[in-house]
Order: sequence, then structure tokens, then C-alpha cells
Amino acid sequence: MAIYHMSVKSISRSAGRSVVAAAAYRAGQELTDERQGMTHDYTRKHGVEDAFIVAPDGADWAQDRNALWNAAEAAEKRKDAKTGREYELALPAELDAGARKELARDFARELVARYGVVADVAIHEPGREGDNRNHHAHILTTTRTVGEDGLGAKTRVLDVASTASAEIEHMRGVWARQVNTALERHQVEQRVDHRSFERQGKEQEPTRHMGVSATAIERQAAREIPGREPVTDLGKQNAEIRERNRVLETARKAVEKAQELFSGLEKKARLAVGLARKIGQRMEREREAERQRKELARQAEIRRQQEIRAAEEAGKATELERQKQRQQEPERGQSRGLSRGRSRRRDYDRGPEMGG
Repeated sequence: MAIYHMSVKSISRSAGRSVVAAAAYRAGQELTDERQGMTHDYTRKHGVEDAFIVAPDGADWAQDRNALWNAAEAAEKRKDAKTGREYELALPAELDAGARKELARDFARELVARYGVVADVAIHEPGREGDNRNHHAHILTTTRTVGEDGLGAKTRVLDVASTASAEIEHMRGVWARQVNTALERHQVEQRVDHRSFERQGKEQEPTRHMGVSATAIERQAAREIPGREPVTDLGKQNAEIRERNRVLETARKAVEKAQELFSGLEKKARLAVGLARKIGQRMEREREAERQRKELARQAEIRRQQEIRAAEEAGKATELERQKQRQQEPERGQSRGLSRGRSRRRDYDRGPEMGG
């Protein structure tokens, strides 16, 4: 997986160091320290993939590595002066050489733009005895701003304790974002985080810094007996820390797997509940539709029965009317006969009319 590492160190005369020598070693070149009158030849150094300088616009003279770092030495008069600052970066093994170089260049440009310094970048491949994923870059910067005519004012923001910590933390965040952007651009899933395990909420224990001496002893021991156990106290402590972290990581993955399984079961349960709810709702709609159908049928039957009764009552009324009419007909006939008899009797009683 992608590994995050960014450390910042000072090249200081108080530690007996020369920034010219540091630049020569990291770039794998031969440089002469004019202040000390010493030549540092590292042209036979193995593992330097590339080396280049990023300078502010107009400071073309700074592209000469020997001139640049001798100017940095000459600008300082104090015996304990800081003549350079080094940023050590872990480059993602998941990227190819070209992408790693561009990533280191991007960070160097950020340093130049933010502080006005020159950045001397050296990209190193993994050591022969170490981790073969340990691609890394050393970026040496001046401790003074750089312009067309040479070095300028000190970058005090990185030297004063009240501001240096915040600046370094800011640049750690910048490096993390640049790495993650490069990983995403090259379709690599892994991501890095510049925060400590504690700040990330992780239970992992950080390993202890080995230092140059302990690292050299462990490498020598590994060359003599490949795969042997660590021989230094720091090496043994780090091995124990890595083992504890491995156990924690295994437990964490087991918990994540269980959570994933539970989440999957929970999701299936939610789907089942949702499906059951939908089935229940559909059945309820069907029952309601059946109730409505039965109610409509019942009302239709009621109307049919009402129509039948109405028809029967109408038939009865018609029959009664007919019976009344049949009863009334003889009475009318008798009434007409009596009327005709009375008329004949009147005619008889009058007799024939006489002429006068």
C-alpha cells in the first residue's frame, strides 16, 4: 500500500555539516566546498535516479549546483548557521518513474513558490538490502530567498519555533494532497494521510526512528545473514512494534469483515422487510378491492330486489285496477237498461198527439 513519509531536517554547521557536501552526496556528483577547500566526489554513488534544480523565475544562475551551494555557505557567517534545509519524501512505489519524478517536482515548485527559495531535488531508488518499495526523494532548499542577483533574506518563518511547526504541518498536508492526487490520476486506489495514527483515530503504534548508525548496522547484519532477526535495540523494538501492529491490523480486518457481513445481512433484512411491506400493502389493496367489489355487488342486488318488488307492486296495482273496471261494467249495463225502460214508459204515457 502507499506509504506516507515527509521529514524536515536542517543542515547546520553546529553539527559539522556542509550543505555543499550534502548536495554532492544526494545528487551523486562532485562538488567543491570553497569555504573549507574540500572536494566531495560522489559520482560513483549508486541509486540516484535523477537530480534537478527548481528555482524562482529569473534566478538562472542557481541552476549551477556548485555555484548555488557555495553561495549558500558564503552567505552565512555564524559558526552555528543553518546553511540548508532538507525535505525527505517517500515516493509511491505504485507510480512509475516518470510519475514519481513529476510528483517530486510539484512539491519542489510548491516550496519555491511559498518561500522564494531554490529547491535541489535528488530522486533515489530503493537500497539493495532494504525495502524494494522505498523510492524516495531528497529536496535541499536554501535558507534564504533567491533572486536574479543572488541570495536574499532569511526565511525566518521556518526558523522561529512559533511559526515553524505550523509551516511544516502545512507542507505535510500539501505533500499528502499531492500524493493522493497523483495516485488518483493514475487510478491507484490507495491513499495516504499525513496525520499521526492517534489523530486518525487508529490504534497502530508508530515505529521509532532508527537513525543512520542503527540502520547501517542492520543493513550490514542483513548482508551477512539474509533474513536474520534485528541486532540493534531499536531494530528489535521496531520488530516488536510491527508485530503488534500486524496483530492489530489482522483484528481490525476481522472486525471490518464481520461488520461488512453484518451490514450485508442487515441490508438483506431491510430489503426483506421492504418486500414484505410491499406484499402486505398489495394484499391490503387487493382485500380492499375485493371488499369494494362485494359492496358494489350487494348494492346492485339490493337495487335488483327493489326493482323486483316495485315491479310486483306495479303489477298488483294494475290487477286491482282491472278488477275494479270489471266490477263497474255490469253496473253500468243495468243502469243503461233502466234508463231505456223509463224512456219508453214516458212515451207510452203521452200517447199520440192529436191534431186540432
